[in-house]
Amino acid sequence: MPRFSVIVPVHNVQAYLHECMDSVLSQSFTDFELIAVDDHSPDGSGAVLDAYAAADARVTVLHLPENVGLGRSRNLGSEYASGDYLVYLDSDDTLTPGALRAVADRLEATGDPEVLVFDHARTYWDGVTAPNARADLVAQGEGPGVFRLEERPELLKLLAVAWNKVYRHDFVRREGLTFPPGYYEDTPWTFPALLTARSVTTLDRVCVHYRQRRSGSILSTPSRKHFDVFEQYDRLFAFLDGRPELERWRPVLYRRMADHFTVIHNDPVRLPRAHRAEFLRRGRAYCRRYRAAPAATCPKQPVRLRLRRALVRLGSHRTMRLLSRASRICASLLARARTLRVLARKAALRAHYALQRRRPLDPGLAVFSAYWNRGYSCNPAAIEAKVRELAPHIRTAWVTTPEYAHTLPPGVTRLHPGSPGFWSALARAGYLVSNVNQAHGYVKRPGQKLLQTHHGTPLKHMGLDLRHYPAGADGMDFGKLLERTDHWDFSLSSNPHSTLVWERAYPSTYTTLEFGYPRNDVFQRATAADVARLRARLGVPESAVAVLYAPTHRDYRRGWHPQLDPARLARTLGPDFVLLVRAHYFHADPASRGSGTSEALPEAVPDGLIDVSGHPSVEELCLASDVLVTDYSSLMFDYANLDRPLVLHTPDWETYRAARGTYFDITATPPGPITTSEEELADVLATGAYAAPHSRDLRAAFRERFCPFDDGLAAERVVRHLFLGEPLESLPPFLPPADRTPAPAAALAPAPAPAPASAGPASPSSPAPTPSPEPPSPEPASPALSPASPGAPAPSAAPAPPAHATPPSSPTPEKQPIGSDGPDQEPQPPSARPVPTS
Repeated sequence: MPRFSVIVPVHNVQAYLHECMDSVLSQSFTDFELIAVDDHSPDGSGAVLDAYAAADARVTVLHLPENVGLGRSRNLGSEYASGDYLVYLDSDDTLTPGALRAVADRLEATGDPEVLVFDHARTYWDGVTAPNARADLVAQGEGPGVFRLEERPELLKLLAVAWNKVYRHDFVRREGLTFPPGYYEDTPWTFPALLTARSVTTLDRVCVHYRQRRSGSILSTPSRKHFDVFEQYDRLFAFLDGRPELERWRPVLYRRMADHFTVIHNDPVRLPRAHRAEFLRRGRAYCRRYRAAPAATCPKQPVRLRLRRALVRLGSHRTMRLLSRASRICASLLARARTLRVLARKAALRAHYALQRRRPLDPGLAVFSAYWNRGYSCNPAAIEAKVRELAPHIRTAWVTTPEYAHTLPPGVTRLHPGSPGFWSALARAGYLVSNVNQAHGYVKRPGQKLLQTHHGTPLKHMGLDLRHYPAGADGMDFGKLLERTDHWDFSLSSNPHSTLVWERAYPSTYTTLEFGYPRNDVFQRATAADVARLRARLGVPESAVAVLYAPTHRDYRRGWHPQLDPARLARTLGPDFVLLVRAHYFHADPASRGSGTSEALPEAVPDGLIDVSGHPSVEELCLASDVLVTDYSSLMFDYANLDRPLVLHTPDWETYRAARGTYFDITATPPGPITTSEEELADVLATGAYAAPHSRDLRAAFRERFCPFDDGLAAERVVRHLFLGEPLESLPPFLPPADRTPAPAAALAPAPAPAPASAGPASPSSPAPTPSPEPPSPEPASPALSPASPGAPAPSAAPAPPAHATPPSSPTPEKQPIGSDGPDQEPQPPSARPVPTS
């Protein structure tokens, strides 16, 4: 008996059917059966289902000889179901990654209740995902995990559909629940299910993406079939008549009915205009038939709702139509008023900014920002901290919004983006430092010094090189990009490869500073005690091998879709490993989770797996880990400074390269083993092959090529040259990678074990089959480092090398403990971001 029976009725949806079926069959939780009911579909849906059934034994297809409708198709699927729980999924909707695992874990944690209600999000044809407006109703809260409807009556306000819940099979049989024929078949199913369930729980997680089709759906098809809603409420109240113990719910259901009639009547795409008056007359009769006096416990409703219900009860079609039209006019006027206020404010700010530009520059003011004003992080943060240390005469200000204000160190002024103070500072600051471009409307003044720090070594194409890659360009205005590039006075580079890429992709007259990335200074200054403290804060056991999994963003896919199942990998590796999962920063914001961010992780994260997508500092995660698993993220170039093992998991290399373009083939000269399947990756980690001598040789060559300047003194070079005016020849010389002593890793690699006979080498560049464990890096004796930890680097992508002379060496920087709290980082998603620089 499977845990779930997923029932999918199918009719005329061949364009969406593959996505629906794949969303179920690709679930990490596999104990389910999928029953697809072909409701005599006139298109090719039946053949699509047969192909899935032939390829996967979990799929059962039922072909109906005639079209019977959605409700009866679901009933037939339920008769064939053998699972503990029934899950109904419409064939144009999809399950989110990890949904069944999250549901299964919640059911187990709450003792197998009869009904579980979960959240959903709406997805639109243009790729926009909108959260459920009533998501608050499924919040798990701090009350009992299991309850009856009397304790949470607000659940009746949720969308009355079958697919936002799962139902225990024996409960459905006991109550005799079935779907009726006709439109709005969910009404006499959903309410009885909630009213009769003896145990209910909720799951505060988006489990279904509810597709909003441009055309073809029932709710967007004008027809008299919408009059079916009256029969459905006849069935609902007949059910109530047969259950006297449920009579107290009659006032609530009456109000839901009146509201439902109003929605249908006022929706111009459901009812033909000629039938709306008749519909409201029928509604009046039903209100009179089923009206019930409000119960004493019913909360008082807003005047607007009471007025609408009164008009339905009176059958006042014309008044209802006038009220609806008046509401639309009021909404339009309010929108215009808001627009006028915004335009007036913009005009006032432009005038203010123009006035401030006429005032003298302030050579003692430096303005910093990072990742589109999302907190204190990355290279600008490390430079700002060093300015306060070496150039205390410079006042520093940071541009960020209130939710990231807590990331700012004491003494750093916060500038609110777009405020008068922000524009004043932008107009008068002697120094501007950012890892992205300045705000739209910024005018460069003579005498201002603008440093572009970038936020990653480029593997993927950037700037002008994106002209032939529309997925990566994302509507970029290349003319405006060059205008903003002309503002730069200095461009910071972390290696010769980056220098060549930036100068070609962002051509202008700026000066390149090959100083290294300041955010990576911490890797050369942190101590073993720092590493141990960071691991303890994350909950990593002392003896465990911490694997940081940090994949990059795919321009050709929306949402976060990792190329492996993190929970399954953690279970495969066992108790000797801990998997730290870090979503790319475009998908780390909880507000975007409806589009798939951390939905690849189960709601109840299993042992051996820690979701660190919201952790404020990538540098701290790198220090706490023992090995990095990534794909094409620029984090690999930063991590290489630690001289710790790296593994590249690249199952979609050719697709990624074709969609975005890359500067070189990372699979030809990788920093470590390459895997193309989850099984290969698990084998490389479990056997210790990632730390074999061959892997160390690959990493050493990679460090020489891409880490020549990151010796722990990058921020000092920037401050001394840019803010203190020291000449290049007086700056600290570079220490070669082979002579550095980066922060030591905490755990040794596991003892190597022979690979299974069935598993071949992970790739042509994989290590030998019987590797030896990698010795830990020696811990330096002296301690000393700046009190502020630099900000989180942005996983971007990786690079290729040019021929540059090896810089001279210098003494190893001293070490001291790093700050306990790292800076925040979470740039805005691609759909809203301004023109990027890296």
